Amino acid sequence: MSTEVRVPTLGESVTEATVATWFKQPGDAVAVDEMLCELETDKVTVEVPSPVAGTLSEIVAAEGETVGVDALLAQIAEGDAAPAPKAEAPKAEAKAEAAPAPAKAAKDVEDAPSAKKLMAENDLTDVQGTGKDGRVMKEDVLNALAGKSEAPAPAPAPRAPVPADQADREERVKMTRLRQTIAKRLKDSQNTAAMLTTYNEVDMTEVMELRNEYKDLFLKKHGVKLGFMSFFTKACCHALKEVPEVNAEIDGTDVVYKNYVNMGIAAGTPTGLVVPVINDANQMSFATIEKAIAEMGAKARDGKLSMAEMQGGTFTISNGGVYGSLMSSPILNPPQSGILGMHKIQDRPMAINGQVVIRPMMYLALSYDHRIVDGKGAVTFLVRVKEALEDPRRLLMDL
Repeated sequence: MSTEVRVPTLGESVTEATVATWFKQPGDAVAVDEMLCELETDKVTVEVPSPVAGTLSEIVAAEGETVGVDALLAQIAEGDAAPAPKAEAPKAEAKAEAAPAPAKAAKDVEDAPSAKKLMAENDLTDVQGTGKDGRVMKEDVLNALAGKSEAPAPAPAPRAPVPADQADREERVKMTRLRQTIAKRLKDSQNTAAMLTTYNEVDMTEVMELRNEYKDLFLKKHGVKLGFMSFFTKACCHALKEVPEVNAEIDGTDVVYKNYVNMGIAAGTPTGLVVPVINDANQMSFATIEKAIAEMGAKARDGKLSMAEMQGGTFTISNGGVYGSLMSSPILNPPQSGILGMHKIQDRPMAINGQVVIRPMMYLALSYDHRIVDGKGAVTFLVRVKEALEDPRRLLMDL
């Protein structure tokens, strides 16, 4: 008996993925829930487990192929079936025979499997490829079917020529779907929002003293370390209450004000930047926030974040200080209208009450969408964050 392995539901607004890696090959024995392959979407990596025990008899979607939700990935022969012969080479030969022969057969570049399938189904033999070295991609075939092949989108500017003696010292690696999405969203953000950044600096003395005084007791009672992120999250929630437009978004000709704070915490991972969201952060205690940040951070590092855990954010905090950044201008995470950039804490001489003293200082940066947030509101927001951090008692008294 044969069991189909199909693409699982990928999450809201995600309709396709790329087959990144096959952990098993045809003929390999598999156990129930053993990982068969890894799919890469534009936001998360999804592992596909085996639904049954048996032998992997066929791989339908090869590595690098784009697949939709519920598409067939592989076939598994249930039970103690004899291992199927390795089928990659015959399968490749069969596909080559089925694919249109003219012109393409002479190419050294293999077209995308999904593109070849569409071309065979629709009797297309000459499609202009936009992929690497003229490789035909699925989008090229769809554009040809829609009659768009006569007026293709403008090609990106050609790469500057590389001296022949340098070519062998370079490495070309295809961008992951996550990196492509990051690039597209950030550029769209720059093109769409009237983005502006305002800066301030905060004296971290009070927060650091309060943290040092209570960190051991906090860890003992709550089982999680007391970090700086909970102070910044609480300070931002406090400031967003006074300046609600920073927590709003534009929808057409409407401004949507949020009566809640879903705080996005930007986190760097080996595959790129992700922004897990802590829902209703404005209603959480310091301990609850720290636990949520620790949990999301661990999932981000392990690539286990779900789609739901990265959606619905209303404001974002990005901490470049962990990498040593002294000052930067963060880019908005659309459709949000504000993002706070934290930076490294550095001892600097400060004039206080006529005396020069050394204080642990941090630069803060607020990037905001000037279409709905005026300069006054942005500066007020950042000043309220500064005041709350320099005197944390204000947070307790809602001042």
